[in-house]
Amino acid sequence: MNVQAGDPKLQISKHIYGQFAEHLGRCVYGGFWVDENLNVPKKDRLRLDVIEALNKIKVPNLRWPGGCFADTYHWRDGIGPRTQRPKMLNGTWGDVVEDNSFGTHEFLELCDMLHTEPYIAGNLGSGTVEEMSNWVEYLNLNGDTPLAKMRAQNGHPEPYKVSFWGTGNESWGCGGNMTPEFYADQYKRYATFAKSYPGAPLRKIASGANGDDRNWTEVCMKKIPVDQMWGISLHYYTLPTGNWSKKGPATGFDEQAYFNTVKNSLKMDEIVAAHSAIMDKYDPQKKVALVVDEWGVWTDVEPGTNPAFLYQQNTLRDALVAGTTLNIFNNHCDRVKMAELAQTINVLQALILTDKEKMLLTPTYHVFDLYQVHQDAQYLPLQFTSPDYALGKEKIPALNASASKDKDGVVHISLVNLDPKKSVKIESGIDGVAWKNVTGQILTSAKFSDYNTFDKPNNVKLAQFKGAKKRGNKLEVEVPAQSVVVLALK
Repeated sequence: MNVQAGDPKLQISKHIYGQFAEHLGRCVYGGFWVDENLNVPKKDRLRLDVIEALNKIKVPNLRWPGGCFADTYHWRDGIGPRTQRPKMLNGTWGDVVEDNSFGTHEFLELCDMLHTEPYIAGNLGSGTVEEMSNWVEYLNLNGDTPLAKMRAQNGHPEPYKVSFWGTGNESWGCGGNMTPEFYADQYKRYATFAKSYPGAPLRKIASGANGDDRNWTEVCMKKIPVDQMWGISLHYYTLPTGNWSKKGPATGFDEQAYFNTVKNSLKMDEIVAAHSAIMDKYDPQKKVALVVDEWGVWTDVEPGTNPAFLYQQNTLRDALVAGTTLNIFNNHCDRVKMAELAQTINVLQALILTDKEKMLLTPTYHVFDLYQVHQDAQYLPLQFTSPDYALGKEKIPALNASASKDKDGVVHISLVNLDPKKSVKIESGIDGVAWKNVTGQILTSAKFSDYNTFDKPNNVKLAQFKGAKKRGNKLEVEVPAQSVVVLALK
């Protein structure tokens, strides 16, 4: 392996490490926003142990209120005195009735406590241009208009200055079943009336492609002027089976299911590369960001839980997929400027699981803890040839990696070994960096199907890594089987 000096101007954006909180299952209600009688520390109804855990990993942005829910959400229902807010049916996720007690102000209070940037997904599917335009004005205008006065009456005289703004979600599917041609025209209309106010420039994000649908990206890049969007999104989920009707269990899987899952996660690299190449045709200066604002492992729900709540356990396998995916994003940081894991709490590949007063951190959480060192660091390209991980007649690269240099000159290398049986030995040169010692942390466990439970929340946890050393000017590392390792060279 060789770690190259790279371009000092090319950074791994911290926004690649973003999170996603949809009104779905127990992510918002019962996750962030709990019953006032629940015996946990809270501010209003915001759960403080959850917020403390997320602050530790420096969450850079939080996407809300969806997802598919965003195109059914009408923001005025979630402002003003809570006792006067109308209830709504969440027809997207289980036909539960929501009381709208968690709305715009509660979300932005949460973002403030997380020291994170809000990323609001606007309703293009069932909403109007006026509704979205008014929401932006309500949030961002410092002025003497009825909407700015209404915000002040609701407790926030100063504008919120929300910058990241999505225009619809999955407009090819749950967001309206549109063609890309129709969506591109709609986007331009909605984006025209979503105004940037003084001190609050909008970074507008178009609803992009489903996985490998290259035509969607092609049409949007062709029809929407580059200066009318900050980014375009991409959604790709890793399914263990690759089959939406029977995705496979979150726990208790064998090596074939493990292999298929990590193999499917590696497709993210070719999907990102393909969409980036299309974007390069229309935007060679790379002004438009590729925003992977939904990604992660999607399995069958846990037995006995509401199938519409998408609650699944989180194993070492999920952590290996997370490390692999974040390495892919880091290595495409010239185009991928933002991404959001689906989802933060109790839904899909969650960072945190809760059960009433109990809370646990998943293996995926620990990967985000390890990888926070890459946030806004200078990207360092890597050259290496990986050994194969073979199962039956199939094989994939066992090792993936990414590297960066932080503002203090410390080089961080993140390594993922997907092979569950064999360690991988590396010898690496480090171009243009003087370093004296290496330290590291590792995430691994005895089985790739191991996970944390509320009774045993530390089954899978971080540990000190001692398998790296300096020999002359070379770095020598032995990366254990089924592990995520992050090294610091100082």
